[in-house]
Amino acid sequence: MQFYLTTHKRHWVKLTDVPLFLKSEHFAAAVKLYPALGPYAVDSGGFSELQRNGCWTRTPRQYVGDLRRIWECVGPFDWAAPQDWMCEDLIIHGGTAQGQRFVGTHLSVIEHQRRTVANFLELRSLAPDLRIIPVLQGSTVPEYERCVEMYERAGVNLQHEPTVGLGSVCRLQSTRQGAAVVTAMAAHDLRLHGFGFKTLGLERVGHLLASADSAAWSSHARWRPPLPGHTTHKNCANCIDYALRWRQRVIKSIPAQRQTLLTNRSAA
Repeated sequence: MQFYLTTHKRHWVKLTDVPLFLKSEHFAAAVKLYPALGPYAVDSGGFSELQRNGCWTRTPRQYVGDLRRIWECVGPFDWAAPQDWMCEDLIIHGGTAQGQRFVGTHLSVIEHQRRTVANFLELRSLAPDLRIIPVLQGSTVPEYERCVEMYERAGVNLQHEPTVGLGSVCRLQSTRQGAAVVTAMAAHDLRLHGFGFKTLGLERVGHLLASADSAAWSSHARWRPPLPGHTTHKNCANCIDYALRWRQRVIKSIPAQRQTLLTNRSAA
């Protein structure tokens, strides 16, 4: 299993060979991009897009253009997420959580799924060489099963895909419902990537995932004093040293019989 460290700091690709997960928008806004030392994957930034706007503001062609620049300047990525449509209640209905406002798409779950599949097909047509992955969306096991069927009806054989993203599970990943979703999708013999999986989720279902990512280190660091010697900042919420140590703790916390499934790469 590949465990990607999610970060908003794009220059970390030149500082470590640990697998990284980065938003395409952070690369797109950069004047200078650095070649990556290690493996990395690209997030489309869909959660933020839908949270703030209730829709995608970048066209598929613009997104493909961003991905091509990243590929050429940073190096080939493991894969990139599509411009999918998450199915969390806040994304669909809107509201406020932890001080963040969600405008809401006010669409149905099935419409989010339809748009997710349609976007993947369009991106794959525009850039078949860019390793853009399909992502499953839903909120219950029957909804995820329906999403699998939608891909099948569109002619996409998910079992032949190197990676299939499992979306909208971040807030469910440590719950029984989240475990049921992962178990049901893994039963289709898919190489699943779990978005936003932390320790409890990995303990439950990490053995069913091909890869996972997490940015939990940053919020974890925000409420703790900085590491010894890190006197230039009040906390380590943007600190690569803290992030790498946190990643090692997460991997070591997985039960011994499951640790062997994790790629335990050290920092450069």
